[in-house]
Parts: sequence; C-alpha cells; structure tokens
Amino acid sequence: MESNLSTGGRTGHVALVGAGPGSADLLTLRALRVLQRADVVVHDGLVGPDVLALAPDHALRIRVAKARDRHTMPQRAIEALLVAHARAGRFVVRLKGGDPFIFGRGGEEVEALRAAGIPHEVVPGVSAALGCAAEAELPLTHRGLASAVTFVAGTCQGLREQDWRGLAGPGRTLVVYMGVTTAAAIADKLIADGVAPDTPVAVLERGTLAGARALRTVLADMGDAVARAGVRSPALMVVGRVAALARAEDLLGPAWADALRAVEAPREASCALSF
Repeated sequence: MESNLSTGGRTGHVALVGAGPGSADLLTLRALRVLQRADVVVHDGLVGPDVLALAPDHALRIRVAKARDRHTMPQRAIEALLVAHARAGRFVVRLKGGDPFIFGRGGEEVEALRAAGIPHEVVPGVSAALGCAAEAELPLTHRGLASAVTFVAGTCQGLREQDWRGLAGPGRTLVVYMGVTTAAAIADKLIADGVAPDTPVAVLERGTLAGARALRTVLADMGDAVARAGVRSPALMVVGRVAALARAEDLLGPAWADALRAVEAPREASCALSF
C-alpha cells in the first residue's frame, strides 16, 4: 500500500473539503478539483460512495464516522492522522458532509494543523440546511416571514438548561441539526421558552439522497411526529413560519391543520432588505 502512496518528495498538504448535503452533483467545482488530487481521503460516515468515487483510484480512503455517543475514531486521533499523513508528504483531503465549519469540527482541525505547521486550506461546501431546504422548496428567509436564521445542534449537553428564547418565533427561522433523538425535548424547551405551540415545523430527512422525505407538522407535535414517522438521521428540523411553505407531507392532525393554512407571506417587507 505504501508504494501506491508515493509522493515523489512533494510537500504535504491538508484540504478540509465540504462534501455538501449528500448528492455528489452538489459538490463545488473547487471541491472536485481538490478531491481529484488526493493521496489520502479521510471522510465522515455521511459521505456517500458516489462522492468517494470521485477521488483517484490510488487514494487511500479512511472512514472516521461519528454517531451519537459512538465514534470510530476520537477527534484528537483524527487530527493526529491528518498531521501524520501530511508530514509524510501526502496530499490529504479531509472530506466532511455539508460545510466543514458548520457543526463539522473543522475549526478544531484547522487549529491542530496550524499548531503542527501543516500547510492547509478550507474548501466550503453546500451546508445540509441549504441543500435540504432547497430540495423541499423551503425558503429559510422570506420577505415578511423571516429575516434571520439560526443553526443549533440538537445534541448539545445540558439541553434543558439552554436558553432558547429569541432563536425561534416571529421573523426568525431555527434550523436544528442532529436533533432526531431529542426532538420531543427540543419542542418542550422551545415552548417553555415562549415559542408558540402552533409554530410550523418541517422535518427534512435524508435531503438530496435516495429516500429523502420532507414532513410537516407544528412545534407541539414535533416529537410525536418524528416518532410516528420513524424519522432517522440524517435529518434536520426547521422551525418557523417559513416551514409552512415547504413542499412536504403533512403529519399533523385536524386540530393543527389551520395553523399551517394561516401562514401566508405578507405583501409588505418586515425588514429593510429588498429582493
């Protein structure tokens, strides 16, 4: 294997590359060009075979998948792996789902590369929120409905102690990553912190991939809806009035149906931006 990784004396380099939300044709042109230069590809579990196939045949592929409470390789070991291969003179691509700097721990890896003196670059990717929302025709901002967007991780420690006030509500959209297993607790916390129970919610499962689903409900039903529909990761939850505009299957009962029908885009803008 070592003979296939010969670098001919090249200086090592690491590229942190965003692989996008899943579909290979959502890679950026720069990401494709960088990936095609790889000697080593260190990739997350969410990076699919169609994307990995774009790397050269000779490139060593190393899977460092992470799941809730179960990591194939600890973060510090991943950072050490990148440094070791770069010091051996190889062109290393650290391939991450979505964008490296949105819940991808790319910042930590850049810090490690800086500390080790390793030449590196960051190639942005289409984030899961943007890619999945676009597929569902769900505008994360919309004149008159939402002029601000917040991304949060649903797996954060101390969930019930977090102050979620201001993250969702009138004029705002909240996108929750990695929140399938905590959906009920998130809904309860948002309502306790003042978000209306009838706020529309869209659940975007496996966005841009085969078997993708877009489901729609309201905040008070979010936890139950995720359980009833058997939603599994990867999935996002979009909370806010814009969620009512998604092209999605409705999961709510008649008691909440009017809440979604009542959401209509006002004719007047709610902020100074013009579109």
